[in-house]
Amino acid sequence: MQLPASPTEQTTAATDAMLAALALAYAGNLLGRRGWRARVWAGAFGTLGLASALGATAHGLRLSEQARAALWRILYFTLGLVVALFVVAATSDGWGERAGRRALPLMLLSAVGFYGASQRLARGFLVFTVYEAVAILYALAVYTNLARGGRLAGAHLTAAGLLISLIAAAVQATSMRATIVGLTFDHNGLFHLVQLVGLPVLATGVQAGLDT
Repeated sequence: MQLPASPTEQTTAATDAMLAALALAYAGNLLGRRGWRARVWAGAFGTLGLASALGATAHGLRLSEQARAALWRILYFTLGLVVALFVVAATSDGWGERAGRRALPLMLLSAVGFYGASQRLARGFLVFTVYEAVAILYALAVYTNLARGGRLAGAHLTAAGLLISLIAAAVQATSMRATIVGLTFDHNGLFHLVQLVGLPVLATGVQAGLDT
């Protein structure tokens, strides 16, 4: 297999791989903890790591059209699961395990619905951007409220991490390009760079909340 000739595809793949490694490391750490919330968060970080690894493959290798199309179908479904699990985790933190368990099947259905819409519509990634933004805004509202009430340790960091993710999503929706330390990044690579800043903040907040 050959690497892509495009410098921006190369940097996008590299930053996606870094994001995958970081997310999977957080998932592995959370798997060692007990409790429903820890398992949901481990699933959220784990699926994020899987989605990032798939993205690194899609951007970083020259694939046949059939292989690329199949990979993107799996990637879209995985992205839907990431968003669904983040919503379930936020619901569990905000209203308790029972509410989270009730939300889980509904959010899994929403992930399937998102996947179907992304495959039917020509601009599938736009569908994901909207789906992701709504979910992040919901979770951001939950953790902002928890932080104001002092009801969950680390909620302010979790909210900050989600806010950075929202900024990252906004960057990805643009056509921005930038050269950093001699490397060229397009909107996808810049999205990953912002996420690499936000993910440790988010994970620190999540871990502080689970400690209590």
